[in-house]
Amino acid sequence: MDQEREHLRLLAIFHYVGAGLAALLSFFPLLYTTVGAIFIFVARHPTATGPKPGEELPPEFLGWIFVVLGAFFFLAGMTMAICILIAGRCLSSRKGYSFALVMACIECLFIPFGTILGVFTIVVLSRESVRALFSTV
Repeated sequence: MDQEREHLRLLAIFHYVGAGLAALLSFFPLLYTTVGAIFIFVARHPTATGPKPGEELPPEFLGWIFVVLGAFFFLAGMTMAICILIAGRCLSSRKGYSFALVMACIECLFIPFGTILGVFTIVVLSRESVRALFSTV
């Protein structure tokens, strides 16, 4: 029983680290949002001299595509980071077995760290002794 508790504790710590990495990496799509905002600004406020000969300004809708996609991927990344954090909390408090198992399956999509963490979490959670720990708390 002590070995299962130790495995759950370690998995919870690794989930916290994974959530932090996911939150950090979810800020990168904001670069696309910034580029899109610049495109929109340039399209609405052309320079006083206008575009140079043979040069065309980017269309405004292209900027909106960048802004919307960047914001969407940022929010999706933060949502995933929060879900990984909650899964780590479920593992440490030994509650929410189904949520932790589903999140472990979803984490397998994020190569390489998420795959390793997800597979180890699935292996540990599939043990009957670990399942018993979740039902007793």
